[in-house]
Amino acid sequence: MSEPVNPQQTSAPALSTRQVIGLEAPEGSDWGVVHGQQYALLQERVKVRIGLHLTSFVLVSVTLYGSLPTVVLGLWGLALLVAVGFASRSDLGLGDADNRFIELGEMKSHAMATGTKGAVWSAGMLACAWLADPASVVLVWAVVAMLVVASSASRFGAPLSSITFTLGAGVGGLAASLITAQYGLAVVVLMTTLLAIFGVIESARIRVAARLAESAMQEKSEVVSMLLREFEEGQADWLWQIDPRRRLKSVSPRFAFSLGKQPSEIEGESFLQLISGDGWKTGRFPPSLHELADKLKRKKNFSNLVVRVSIDGQDRWWELSGTPIVDEMGTYQGFRGVGSDVTEQRESSEKIEYLARYDTLTQLPNRRMLNEALGEALKYAAEWRSRCAFLMIDLDRFKAINDSLGHLVGDRMLGEVAARLKSLIVEGEVVGRLGGDEFAVVIRDIANRERMDTLARDIIQRLSEPYHIENQVLYVGASVGSALGPRDGRTVEELLRNADLALYRAKGEGGGMHREYEPSLHANAEEKRQLEHSLRNALERDEMLLHYQPVVDATTEEIVSFEALIRWDSADHGFVSPGKFIPLAEDTRLIVPIGTWVMQEACREAAENWPTNIKVNVNVSPEQLLETDFSATVVRALSDSGLDPKRLEIEVTESIFLRDASVARNALEECMALGCSVALDDFGTGYSSLGYLRKLKFSTIKVDRTFVQGAAQQSPESIAIIRAVVAMADSLGMTTTAEGVENEEEAEMIRSMGCTKIQGFHFGRPMPRDDVAGVFTRRAAEQRLKSA
Repeated sequence: MSEPVNPQQTSAPALSTRQVIGLEAPEGSDWGVVHGQQYALLQERVKVRIGLHLTSFVLVSVTLYGSLPTVVLGLWGLALLVAVGFASRSDLGLGDADNRFIELGEMKSHAMATGTKGAVWSAGMLACAWLADPASVVLVWAVVAMLVVASSASRFGAPLSSITFTLGAGVGGLAASLITAQYGLAVVVLMTTLLAIFGVIESARIRVAARLAESAMQEKSEVVSMLLREFEEGQADWLWQIDPRRRLKSVSPRFAFSLGKQPSEIEGESFLQLISGDGWKTGRFPPSLHELADKLKRKKNFSNLVVRVSIDGQDRWWELSGTPIVDEMGTYQGFRGVGSDVTEQRESSEKIEYLARYDTLTQLPNRRMLNEALGEALKYAAEWRSRCAFLMIDLDRFKAINDSLGHLVGDRMLGEVAARLKSLIVEGEVVGRLGGDEFAVVIRDIANRERMDTLARDIIQRLSEPYHIENQVLYVGASVGSALGPRDGRTVEELLRNADLALYRAKGEGGGMHREYEPSLHANAEEKRQLEHSLRNALERDEMLLHYQPVVDATTEEIVSFEALIRWDSADHGFVSPGKFIPLAEDTRLIVPIGTWVMQEACREAAENWPTNIKVNVNVSPEQLLETDFSATVVRALSDSGLDPKRLEIEVTESIFLRDASVARNALEECMALGCSVALDDFGTGYSSLGYLRKLKFSTIKVDRTFVQGAAQQSPESIAIIRAVVAMADSLGMTTTAEGVENEEEAEMIRSMGCTKIQGFHFGRPMPRDDVAGVFTRRAAEQRLKSA
């Protein structure tokens, strides 16, 4: 039962006067629809309005001829002719207002043009009041009143313009009546003007409300028509019906269209034959079609059965539902049901499934599919007491190529890597991409380990061959880590983890090699995990401390600076070697807070306890330089300690330029602007150092200990390198520091080669802060003895 209709819900909405005359758009309406049609009607009565005004003026002219000066009468007529022409042009300009959006400015402009006509008639009445007898005012007002009534009553006028004309004419009539002391006429003029305006507003209110209602009805009608049209055009369902012999009957046009036929062509034809295509002759049907035939044979209800059909040689997918038909006697009469073509949905589902299981870049199985393949391999191994294998592959040096040449080149290289890997795989093996530059191979049944070793070697060799991409010859290597199931893990997660540990070891040993999982790797990983856990709390537990190693002037052997070296005395692990925990700190980015602490502590110690001519050298990790506030960290350390920036030397290695050289260079330049100096450590052991020296003005170049030891053993290459570095540093205005000097002979050799400063065990091992104070005390005592 429907609900009663509320009359207030069907009545026209209340409209304000501003909305009625067009100065404001009714809420929820189309301005052009509401007022555009009204203004478009103006052009239909342009000639009538012109004729009416000119006829009225001729009537007035004939009556007033002789009582009003001819010149005034002529000027009046000329002004009226111009005003009528101006207004008519405005009428014609709005002829298309029902087909476009009419602006409020256009409505106001038209009202002004129409008001000009009223103003001209007012001017005429004022002229009569001053230059003719009072009776002439009555005559002219009678004519003007006729024009006002015509304007306000006509359906071919615009409300705002009619009101403007009425006001323009009424003001003149009222003024003329008062000038000639015809007060009764003045009242008539005032009332006529007000009533005309009221009539215009009320008539416009009715018309606007009608248009709003008409527009709403039209919109609803269009919406309903659109929905019906979309339903008719887009509805995928159709009806189908067959007789007991499975022949079509009562074929609907939509079902016939789905078969590409006319209803008359397929009426009485075999349903299964029509949808089986060439399979009807060969007897080879899709399993889904067999299932449909079986359900029809057993005369059972079925719903949402997806069937593969063949229509005009093209495979399609239909979703069918059917119910057997029985008469009053229970006799089987056939089947009736509904169906729809779901080919697009099926293809979309298959595409989604493909995307969920394959990598779009390389077309290889993705991590999810590799996990499934590995899980099946483990089940097979458990069932048949065999072994499976999982090989994890990581590209060496790929990140440098990807960063320097761009992701497009990197993506093409990954595609080439995938093609090379697929060429190495045999039956029973699955290769896929784990993500990034990591790939993997699952070997379902590995009879002997020789296949795993051979495949790993082939992978490393094949992936290390040159790549020709965009006219460039590129090289990457590969590292492989492997694990055997179920020996190295009985679950997918265990095998993945252990193969990853083996891969980590292979890369840690320099890459380009294959390593198998060993139980010791898990122990090392567990140790590393525990070490990381302790390292995260080391600063809070106050377990970190600094040792300082002296750097001396090569000529005078006077101490010029100390290098701050961090040490960790862990409550859980005891003394931990820097070679073990610093790489761990860099991998976990704990080096950032640790490095900040080192900077603050070293600056504080140097400022409070060292002579003012002694510098402090602080090593900075690339991870620290990539922080956006690194220079602010340096500023805080200097300001909190009060250390002169000139006493702080920041030591960096060439590796800072491998990730984001511009960020690192900007950070160091900001520190140099503060007055700090920058030293390049381990020079010559890394990458293209000469390019970095050209880009950044280092204060010191530190010669690595390997060259010093080589020179001590009379290696020509090491000696040549040290001499070249010294010469280059001298030409660039830089100092040189030789590291790893352990005895007087080495010190003398380095001194003879021209190095500026020397650092090594010969002049002092890294020492605690108290020992540094003792060094200064002894130096001061020696100086006093010399001076005495």
